[in-house]
Amino acid sequence: MRYEVWAPTAGKVELEAAGVRRVMSPAQRPGWWAAEAEGDDYGFVVNGEGPFPDPRSRWQPNGVHGLSRVYHHAEFAWTDEHWRGRPLPGSVVYELHVGTFTPEGTFDAAIDRLGHLVELGADTVELMPVAAFPGRHGWGYDGVHLWAVHEPYGGPDGLKRFVDACHGRGLAVALDVVYNHLGPSGNYLGRYGPYFTDAYNTPWGQAVNLDRPGSDEVRAFIVENALMWLRDYHVDGLRLDAVHALEDHRAVHVLEEMAAAVSGLKARTGRELFLIAESDLNAPRLVTSREAGGYGLDAQWSDDFHHALHAALTGERQGYYCDFGSLSALAKTLTRVFLHDGTWSTFRGRSHGQKVDTLRLPGHRFLGFLQNHDQVGNRATGDRISAGLSPGLLKIGAGLLLTAPFTPMLFMGEEWGAGTPWRYFTDHEEPELARAVSEGRRREFTSHGWTAEAVPDPQDPQTHRSSVLDWTEPERPRHRELLEWHRALIALRRAWPELTDARLSEVVVEHDETSLVMRRGRLRVAANLGTEPGPPLPAGEVVLASDPAVRPGARLPGESLAIVRAEGA
Repeated sequence: MRYEVWAPTAGKVELEAAGVRRVMSPAQRPGWWAAEAEGDDYGFVVNGEGPFPDPRSRWQPNGVHGLSRVYHHAEFAWTDEHWRGRPLPGSVVYELHVGTFTPEGTFDAAIDRLGHLVELGADTVELMPVAAFPGRHGWGYDGVHLWAVHEPYGGPDGLKRFVDACHGRGLAVALDVVYNHLGPSGNYLGRYGPYFTDAYNTPWGQAVNLDRPGSDEVRAFIVENALMWLRDYHVDGLRLDAVHALEDHRAVHVLEEMAAAVSGLKARTGRELFLIAESDLNAPRLVTSREAGGYGLDAQWSDDFHHALHAALTGERQGYYCDFGSLSALAKTLTRVFLHDGTWSTFRGRSHGQKVDTLRLPGHRFLGFLQNHDQVGNRATGDRISAGLSPGLLKIGAGLLLTAPFTPMLFMGEEWGAGTPWRYFTDHEEPELARAVSEGRRREFTSHGWTAEAVPDPQDPQTHRSSVLDWTEPERPRHRELLEWHRALIALRRAWPELTDARLSEVVVEHDETSLVMRRGRLRVAANLGTEPGPPLPAGEVVLASDPAVRPGARLPGESLAIVRAEGA
């Protein structure tokens, strides 16, 4: 078997396989080394140090520090040969974390819950990162083996079984991938070559080298990794973490390069494939086509919509919520996507963002959400929005999310108002790193008024256990009522074409201080966030209402939402 590795600055590279070391020879490609050997478990010795795992390891059965194991993609027996994908426009996305979606925390256990997602009406499952990371439990954003699947979840075959099962139930799968940094434990890439650069900084670790000497191979490492997930694991799309931290000043940005490569794979396979960015830039160019001078990504998360809806419902104004909370801010995000589109951002202390061309960019290119892993897990105690809102306001939040002109996304358990928190948890084995993570987390929040005792320790196993969904909750009356509301809203999206009409220019919102009416074609979505009765409902037939007291033409009760078919429409 032939083994290859890129180590451009090494003077000597050896292959260790089956307990035997062999000196590798320079390959035809500059900076690459090659050797022939037998053996499933292997590693590379670089300049006498190692063995280290393969930078492109497909399998790490013994953890991130162990030897790599050969994995043959062709040996898996797929049953989704007729699957051609699910277009992102019109979809409902459901974000889940494999390790806390079920008590078992595995792909196979998650398969057993797919029926719930089908009954809910979800179209696409978005998995939080599954690339191999240190320990058993974690969010996955400190992954260090980007080509391998986290073994405690079920390894490479486990992910394939999950994707195959999703496709069999009509569900697409998107995978969260992290290319802006690697975790601190088990990260051996720097031993091999210039994967990182000190020219830039990220909040999470060394910046990836995308435009400095040696960056051609680093970019290929990233783009080919993206193609691997889509091709070899049959994943339908990728969610690209924090792309604003990808420092790339070359003429063609790595995101555009990736979009072009994925477009080629889409043409070859005849499958629907998509790329979704998480970005703090409020930059429409990310989702503008390459022909029009953009990067050509298919969608991006819309934090401004989340902030506007969250702040309006909760009254929170701390941190980045300081410019949000009014219904005028919410109305702007519903019609023009970004609140900060070249306007002043108090939180940043500067102007921020760029206007969205609502005549040309469709709303489905922006993912709207009321909760996600960041907006829950990055709170001091990981409290969900359901912990502090009345049932009426929770229904309003769901109603506005699922009737907005965006691609809606739910975070696991949101649909039934899960009572379990979702916290920041880690499982670092190195005592110094574990202590640094625990102390850093508490220091972050004690500086904002929290006591150290109130902030859960990420390394405490109970922090992870408390974040696991309780699947008995959906059968309890209060949770079941919210779940049925979500199901009804999603069914309504399918029944009424105007609710998946992505033309932002067709969305009109009128509001006062506590209530608003959003026009979506024949439908009027009326919400009263106040506690007192609001203005009369728009004239017409009530199609769906959160409160049984809603009557056509009457004043909308406090903390309620109704969807009306306009009179004469």
